Amino acid sequence: MWVKICGNTNLEDAALAAELGADALGFVFAASKRQVTAPQVAAITPHLPAGVERVGVFYSHDAQEIAQIASIAGLTAVQLHGGLDEALVEMLAQRFAGQVRIIQTLHWTVDAGRLESAAVLTSQIGRVAALGTVDRILIDSKVGSAGGGTGVAFDWAAAREVFASAPDGLRLIVAGGLRPENVAHAIAQLGPWGVDVSSGVEASPGRKSPEKLAQFIANARGAETP
Repeated sequence: MWVKICGNTNLEDAALAAELGADALGFVFAASKRQVTAPQVAAITPHLPAGVERVGVFYSHDAQEIAQIASIAGLTAVQLHGGLDEALVEMLAQRFAGQVRIIQTLHWTVDAGRLESAAVLTSQIGRVAALGTVDRILIDSKVGSAGGGTGVAFDWAAAREVFASAPDGLRLIVAGGLRPENVAHAIAQLGPWGVDVSSGVEASPGRKSPEKLAQFIANARGAETP
């Protein structure tokens, strides 16, 4: 199970998450309590183990801005929020030429009906698959206008079929409302390729809890898949 710890703001938390076994560390370059700058992340990434992914989270649709931050900060992947922008994905794929990977975020709209949310998400997953340039999709909760960082879980039982029917070659990552005490249940319900957590392992916004980090990673690793 691939595990990403997102919303890192300092070297201490990032290094601990890596030490505990996280596969990827996320840094938010958008308006947030956990927002960081490229120079701040550039001071962190050289001190992380070589095998740990460094993922920048972006709401920007400016390919040049994203590529510049990725270069300065030492990122190995970018995670795109703010809706599926196929032109942006294509531009970034050309710029990165496989050197920086792309994770596309899609949403389960919590306020919509089950069937509507499932239908929209399935359609968008199909569009991403057709691009052929992205192999990882992060499914997060959308609550009102907030498309991430809400700490709210979506309907895992209702989304089970969406995950099960994803095209071959796509790796789905579940996010939204995950915590140490429910991550194993989410994995058992959805059978994702990976999990992503931010607020669920925090002591306070932007600061991680060592105990929650350790418990989350251990529970994710030990979870049974369907």
